[in-house]
Amino acid sequence: MSERIARGAPHTVEQHNAASGDEPGRGQPFPQARRDFLRATSGSLLLAVASPLFAQSTSIIAVRVWPARDYTRVTLELDAPLRYAHQVLKGPDRLVVDIEDLDLSGKLKDIVSKITPNDPYIGSVRAGQFKQRVVRLVFDLKQEINPQVFALKPVGEYGHRLVLDLYPTNPPDPLLALMDKQALPADMVPREGRQAPDAKAGDRSERRDERADQGDDKSGRGEVSKPDNPKAEPARAEARPGRAQVTRMITVALDPGHGGEDPGAVGRRGTYEKNVTLAVAKRLKAKIDAEPNMRTMLTRDSDYFVPLGVRVQKARKVEADLFVSIHADAWVKPTARGSSVFALSGRGATSSAAGWLAKKENDADLIGGVNLGTHDRDLARVLLDLSTTAQINDSLKLGRAVLAELGNINDLHKASVEQAGFAVLKAPDIPSILVETAFISNPDEEKRLLDETYQDKIASSILKGIKAYFAKNPPLAKSRMASL
Repeated sequence: MSERIARGAPHTVEQHNAASGDEPGRGQPFPQARRDFLRATSGSLLLAVASPLFAQSTSIIAVRVWPARDYTRVTLELDAPLRYAHQVLKGPDRLVVDIEDLDLSGKLKDIVSKITPNDPYIGSVRAGQFKQRVVRLVFDLKQEINPQVFALKPVGEYGHRLVLDLYPTNPPDPLLALMDKQALPADMVPREGRQAPDAKAGDRSERRDERADQGDDKSGRGEVSKPDNPKAEPARAEARPGRAQVTRMITVALDPGHGGEDPGAVGRRGTYEKNVTLAVAKRLKAKIDAEPNMRTMLTRDSDYFVPLGVRVQKARKVEADLFVSIHADAWVKPTARGSSVFALSGRGATSSAAGWLAKKENDADLIGGVNLGTHDRDLARVLLDLSTTAQINDSLKLGRAVLAELGNINDLHKASVEQAGFAVLKAPDIPSILVETAFISNPDEEKRLLDETYQDKIASSILKGIKAYFAKNPPLAKSRMASL
């Protein structure tokens, strides 16, 4: 096996033999040195051998499986911490997990029924008693995977958790998700129009303001209108040969908040925030994709957990023009109501409520479960350091446009865009906002959030706000900064 189960040296005769290369039960004589060792330590060894008879096994509280295109997560929730080891076997591909002192109960065996035929990575799973005190799980795989196996301490409503994340060795490229929507003709976005690789995000506001001076785009589709008097400025009215055109495909990253192990806020009716945000995001995606020169990327398209930093990375990989994170707010008092929009702040929250909300949303990684062995703990700090005034200013403009439209369908909790240190808004080169559609903790608003007609109105309002933003702030030629 690739990893040892025990934390220290082998503590039973069988484990001691196995570690020494001996096979028990074959009648090999013990060397004299080992006889002396056994005599000297007979009392402690007797205790070690006898202790499993009295040891209390760890019990399974729940088994959850979250299949998704990005990866499949298997979670065992336990009533106590445990020791485990795993290995990947070939021919055929299998993931083997050995767990010590685990009760082979009916809940663990239920894992077999939780593997669905459409799981992209797991074909089937077997659970059984491998040897005394050790339960073995064998996952038959559909393709080669790169597993991450880690334990989580109790947090929120969860007890101890053993998490198995099965990632493909060749992960899907987020850009492929955009290929269903054809981009504009290549001659509309020539290579000459791209910024140099060393272009800074801080330059985007100046160039955007220069183009905005040429006239607002009344269509709301990111096109710059020509001056009223073409003769007054012939250089701007006519496109010069070989010069870049501004019109191009606009990419919007939509981020349905929470997901998988992280349900988000829960309404009094039992409504999970993660389900509402995904429903609204899918409706918004359909509306944006119906626009002739706009397309969307969802940070998650089903019920699974995505770490906050990964959400930002996905948006940057597709060089998104905007990032919109969708949520449904909650408060300690059920009377709180209304829609809100938030942008990033590098100087602290604009209100105590905004700071509280940012902390709650940033704790999603703790609830959802991030593998600290691979998680870049400095990611949030680095991205914040890179955030520019231009990004925050653009985010505020976008937020105001969206908030104005949301005010047409719902009360506004605050009449202005608030700011706080939301980790999910820290892409340095993408205007980013977080939309709290309504208070899921308010019984009346929870009921509205479950209504498909109201979900559609929310999606339409956000789209109108996005189009209003681009009408006054035409998109620039794509920057290569996002891919660096």
